Amino acid sequence: MSSIWVGLEKIVRSQEPLAMYTWLQLGGPAEYFAEPTSLEELQAVYLRARDAGVPVRVLGAGSNVLVRDEGVSGLVVRLSEPAFCQICIEGEEVRAGAGALLGRVITSAVREGLAGIENLVAIPGTIGGALRANTGAHGGDIGQWTQAVTVLTENGEIAERPRSELVFSHCSSNLDDPVILGGRLKLEREDPRSLARRLQTLWIVRKARQPMGHQCAARIFRDPRGTTAAELIEQAGLRGTRVGGAVISDRHANFIVAEPECTAADVLRLIDLIRTQVSRRLGIDLELALEIW
Repeated sequence: MSSIWVGLEKIVRSQEPLAMYTWLQLGGPAEYFAEPTSLEELQAVYLRARDAGVPVRVLGAGSNVLVRDEGVSGLVVRLSEPAFCQICIEGEEVRAGAGALLGRVITSAVREGLAGIENLVAIPGTIGGALRANTGAHGGDIGQWTQAVTVLTENGEIAERPRSELVFSHCSSNLDDPVILGGRLKLEREDPRSLARRLQTLWIVRKARQPMGHQCAARIFRDPRGTTAAELIEQAGLRGTRVGGAVISDRHANFIVAEPECTAADVLRLIDLIRTQVSRRLGIDLELALEIW
């Protein structure tokens, strides 16, 4: 272990395998890896890395991350401990820690008769990731309901970004602080029973079009305005295309399934093939939703 982490050995591990933390279950280790149990530990680890010039990445649920086979340099922080996963509902306001799963926040809100974000059901990930990427579906995005976001700044200080400072656009936001700590959403009252029925219907429809739960898979591209990446991939005649152990899902063409023999390099080659063929045949350049580490 590097001398950078003296005194923080209980928090930081070296050469931690990352595949187990991602949906694709691929890739090499993190040079350094930390799962802080408190805000104070997070600040200590972040400041130590910053002062040593060690790059910091935050890993959420791992649903939209592909780790390269050679692994990741720098520090990977995972906000999976209870201190970062709290969900609190007061009136029409939902407060959620960055590590809270989006699905859990949605079901908690629906149970209290709060509507607005139920259209995001079956989209994997955490609230932190959803806020940074402004996760959305055809019925809207999380940004439209967001009142404030709490962050860890470059100076290691805790700050709240109010609605007036936030800019949400298609699949993106202006949240560029090193770490998102949580968000505050303002939702709308609705009858809990009708809301629960709508949530169940949305869940069934969405899950029917995603890879099976036992498969290691990830959504690859952002949907261009006016169409979907899946439709474009099918129009290009690519459904079922395989490179090594990576194959385009037969249930949803914008998902790549990693079979047991798959490597991260296989997925990267299949991504390149899809982008090239869609651009050549349809004249559209697909934009990655998947983060490549």
